[in-house]
Amino acid sequence: MTGKAEQNVIVVGGGFGGSQVAKALSKKLDAKRYNLILINSRSYAISLPAVLRLVVDPQSKLEETSFVKLDKLYANGNGETKVGVVSSIEAKPGVPGGTVVLASGERISFAVLVLATGSKWTGPSAIPENEADVLPFVNAWRKKFSQAKHVVIIGGGAVGIELAGELKDLYPTKRVTIVHGGRQLINDTYNNSLRNGMETRLRARGVEFMLNEYIDDIPEAGVVGVTTRSGKRIGDADLVVSARGGRANSDYVASLGENTMNGHGYVKVQPTLQLLNHPSIFAVGDIMEWPEQKQAAKLGWHVPIVVANIIGFLNGTTLTKKYTGAPEMIVITNGRKGGMGYFGFFGGFTLGDWLAWLVKSRDLMVPYFRKDLGY
Repeated sequence: MTGKAEQNVIVVGGGFGGSQVAKALSKKLDAKRYNLILINSRSYAISLPAVLRLVVDPQSKLEETSFVKLDKLYANGNGETKVGVVSSIEAKPGVPGGTVVLASGERISFAVLVLATGSKWTGPSAIPENEADVLPFVNAWRKKFSQAKHVVIIGGGAVGIELAGELKDLYPTKRVTIVHGGRQLINDTYNNSLRNGMETRLRARGVEFMLNEYIDDIPEAGVVGVTTRSGKRIGDADLVVSARGGRANSDYVASLGENTMNGHGYVKVQPTLQLLNHPSIFAVGDIMEWPEQKQAAKLGWHVPIVVANIIGFLNGTTLTKKYTGAPEMIVITNGRKGGMGYFGFFGGFTLGDWLAWLVKSRDLMVPYFRKDLGY
């Protein structure tokens, strides 16, 4: 598949990272020389911060606003969205260019390729790739949460915390327990003010905790009760939900060879955000190996570097933009009205419910997401 030009610049993944890269490139690429193609598994992007409220609360109607078509993000129409799933990449080390192979069997050559496929999730965050499966998946989880008497959430990171908050908003008397492997929530990237503050806020809403505990296997549907790794029994748990962190959505990258990724599936990159042995392939977002927390906020640093270096690469100039890391920051919701934020400036500080409501909790940044994609 090609447009009018002879060469293709391909972006794989239409989430926060891929859509921002495609949008920026559409303003800079010469359409007479390059076709800009964004390949995504669905014709629309999904605002990930909205997913937990989406799958819990039918009244939110977020399926009407947080699914945003990928047809208006290109400047002057300079770009196209192709619905498909990349199953492999064909490229020789050190040799520019290559070909992406789609699950359909279609092959598309590239002069430059950007990997922006983000993370794979488990449980209610694992929105299906096939559009026809998305709403049935959402409605099935809404029904499960509605019918459950005691929801046990595996994982006390941001996903587990936010899921508990959404459940307590809609079902304030429903039992909710978070089982977390650490002695405090989240992880030690963040200060005690955030970690203890979120626990205090959730306890005030009746959320229960089992810290320093693990659940290895999720019971099959209809089975009541679950046992932790240490042998503790939660006898009335009738819905056990995985809220573990995401893992790199990078299976298709394995076709480039064993040295392309680390042992956890993250793509190895240079500071220019090029792959180590493939100068015409770049990566942004959760998929890339870098010692930092995987969050959309990092894209404010990733995207400008990748875009500038792609233009430099195509023009044959030395790539000077290099990534050196970004500050750690996070806003974690506690339902619609509260939460906390952490900002890694000045030694690290936290802000409370009003900031979380203003920035994220009230609308989960969906209006910003829509505007960024041209809606």
